[in-house]
Amino acid sequence: MKVGEELALLEIAVTRTLIVAGAVASRDYQDVHHDAELARQKGSPDIFMNILTTNGLVGRYVTDHFGPSAVLRKVAIRLGAPNYPGDTMVLSGTITALDDAGTAEVTVVGANGLGRHVTGTVTVSVPEGSA
Repeated sequence: MKVGEELALLEIAVTRTLIVAGAVASRDYQDVHHDAELARQKGSPDIFMNILTTNGLVGRYVTDHFGPSAVLRKVAIRLGAPNYPGDTMVLSGTITALDDAGTAEVTVVGANGLGRHVTGTVTVSVPEGSA
């Protein structure tokens, strides 16, 4: 682990099932996350992913890189362009800070065909010898 190290890209197919399952799993029953017709009535071209699903995908991305002993300490994200069904989100990340205790800060970006869906930073602790 070193500052400037880039995480491998992760492509995630944004399916209707992923959007709906993520919303239901996070108990987000807003119709714009599961009913295309109601989403259109509210001005969206289709259903779109909620922030809790995105947050989970960002966390998964970081822990997949650092391994099963990694502990997420903080996930701070901001949404941009919506994730609609049929698109692909590509997550990328860079280690931007590292301390002697094995805690890293990772800058993460998730982009889709419309632009940046998510940007943020993740703080993760990795026990010595695990990364």
